Amino acid sequence: MSNKIYTKTGDLGKTSLIGGTKVPKSHIRIDTYGTVDELNSWIGLLFDLSTEQHTQIILKEIQDRLFTVGSSLACDPEKEPMMKIPDLNEADITLLEREIDHMNDVLPPMKFFVLPGGHPAVSQSHIARCVCRRAERCCVNMQEQAIFVDPLVIKYLNRLSDYLFVLSRYFSHLLAVPETPWKPRVS
Repeated sequence: MSNKIYTKTGDLGKTSLIGGTKVPKSHIRIDTYGTVDELNSWIGLLFDLSTEQHTQIILKEIQDRLFTVGSSLACDPEKEPMMKIPDLNEADITLLEREIDHMNDVLPPMKFFVLPGGHPAVSQSHIARCVCRRAERCCVNMQEQAIFVDPLVIKYLNRLSDYLFVLSRYFSHLLAVPETPWKPRVS
């Protein structure tokens, strides 16, 4: 393997999917897995802000799953059956649901919309949630354009954004930071 990070193969605005198919760097598939990569980076920062070991373990698992999602999205679907690409499965979604339920067990019921903020970990959870929703919208856009995306990827991203929202509330709880209710201005 070469020690050089630059290959110069993308200098003309094209890149290769896993499998070798060349596409423009502006292709929706590239934008989608780039958004998943961005999400993974934000989750890494969230990991760094977290002080609870169990949450850190789950966040590392999520990062691993996001690499799986990225691999799926970066693969030419015509060539994927011939390659060994890691798979996402229902157990990955069940893990998120179990974690959501575990955190919700200690949280007060929601009675209002919550403004992001109060602590860097809380705010970071909201940023990650927003990027996750964008990744999900990109996947749905692919699907609507008849570009293959594994339906389990969309389901996972949907559940992950729910997890990240509940995690923001959980961090508020752990850090004893009051949640700020949104109070709409009515004229």
